[in-house]
Amino acid sequence: MVRPTQLLHPQREPARPYSAATVLLLRDTPEGVEVLMTRRSANASFAPGAYVFPGGRIDEGDATARAIATRRGTQSDEQLTQAIAAIRESFEELGVLLAHHPDGRPVTADEFATMDRSTAATTVAFAEQCAQRGLRLSTDQVFTLAHWITDRDLPKRFDVPFLVARMPEGQTPSADEAEQFEPCWVRPADALARHEAGTFFMIFPTLRTLERLAAYESVDALLDACGNREGGEGPLWTSCPRAGLLRGKDARFMEHESAFGELALVSPDGQIVHTLDWQCDKPVPLLKNVRRLTAPNPGAMTGPGTNSYIVGDASTGYLVIDPGPNDAGHIDRLWRATGGDIRVIVCTHSHADHSPGAAPLQRLCKTPPPILGLASAWTARSSARFTPDRELVDGERVVLGSGTHTHTLRAVHTPGHAANHLCLVLEEDGLLFSGDHVLNGSTTVIDPPDGNMNAYLDSLDKLDAACEQGGIDFILPAHGYVLGHARAALAHLKAHRLKREAKIAAAMRKLPEGTPEDWLPLAYDDVPQRMWPVAARSLAAHVERIRQVSQA
Repeated sequence: MVRPTQLLHPQREPARPYSAATVLLLRDTPEGVEVLMTRRSANASFAPGAYVFPGGRIDEGDATARAIATRRGTQSDEQLTQAIAAIRESFEELGVLLAHHPDGRPVTADEFATMDRSTAATTVAFAEQCAQRGLRLSTDQVFTLAHWITDRDLPKRFDVPFLVARMPEGQTPSADEAEQFEPCWVRPADALARHEAGTFFMIFPTLRTLERLAAYESVDALLDACGNREGGEGPLWTSCPRAGLLRGKDARFMEHESAFGELALVSPDGQIVHTLDWQCDKPVPLLKNVRRLTAPNPGAMTGPGTNSYIVGDASTGYLVIDPGPNDAGHIDRLWRATGGDIRVIVCTHSHADHSPGAAPLQRLCKTPPPILGLASAWTARSSARFTPDRELVDGERVVLGSGTHTHTLRAVHTPGHAANHLCLVLEEDGLLFSGDHVLNGSTTVIDPPDGNMNAYLDSLDKLDAACEQGGIDFILPAHGYVLGHARAALAHLKAHRLKREAKIAAAMRKLPEGTPEDWLPLAYDDVPQRMWPVAARSLAAHVERIRQVSQA
């Protein structure tokens, strides 16, 4: 866990989220699934003027309506109460009632006309109105799609299940003209296009929900996905987004998106203080003792460029990880950022975008720091030769400072991407500097003979064990933003590799007399063809491993 003393910004407690529920009412049309949306009042305290799904706070009295609710066998009390709240809100806001008689008959127009849907009526009154007419709430037909928690930076927050249900036949939505206006049926793709055009404003959770909704061809397909979730009832996804600054504007990200982990590291409490634009002119502070300077070498293999990390502070001196390519401007910026007080330079491996800057940076320093790492193996390409001043032993610690104010980096040997690859753990703050072993936004290339897939997968397991033992939450890669949920990221990466290997093995079985050139289009059919020459290297590493396993 990161030391609070190293956080860049004073922390504050985010606002407590209120419990709420919202429901997506759906219908099938010849053009596809449509969802019922409505526009919020321009005077609303939350998301004024936005197009939303009907919903609102869960009231204490919603639980009292369980006596007239229809329950699925797998529905918990909490889910039942959420469904009741969503049904009540859709009734009050849009005049849509998900209810039926005990014998299955729907609510008649005459019955509906006698009901009071004003929001001034209490929650108990809603339940009583239904009970007086002998109605049962159709809560067994309401399913959980998602679970959204309002972003930590906002002053008003909600903890909201996004529920889904089929629109009852024979009912016509009518807005209350107080909180909600302009009910409309819209295809998710059309709503997204109208938002992009600036004519249909929606907030982030609504946008992301519609993006996923657009993938379903029918209401049944969506309800089946929600009702038949592996492991029982529950949302298809859960998210509490984080926000940063991108091109001068607020930009929000879900947990699976590339910038989320970096925002969690820099601003745990969710304040919008971190700029995400990639630039090479100056170091980007991540913590008080960690800065990232990206080299000006963007490309297909390097993403936005190679990340050099500066660890330490003015009192301890600095350690530089991966000084990058031999780029004079980048090396000069590293030297200036440290005031020339560099105590150690560490290269995670010998590739041309990581180690060549080490010697020029060393020469700039008045007291030349040692260059540490692992010497390149005989299998390395001629462009990736590297010999450190001293080799780091697996598990060896490099300590900056003394006494209670220290920054300790532990070497972890991780062959696979390269035979001489290592990672570094900043022990006091639970950070993993992963070099090219783990990237953000792409998977690293395993290029035999210096790269080895067996070694790579074994090293992933080794890193997972290190993360578990050291309470490591964040991975700082050589390319891309910081990754959060370190162990989950490692597990996902290994699963992805093994899934790709299964596709390669299937291609080999389909074309047993084929060559790697024949197998490549089958195994990497989901990868742009322009990337196939790069993918061919990792394919070769997988083929080598598959053959080793088959011969064992």
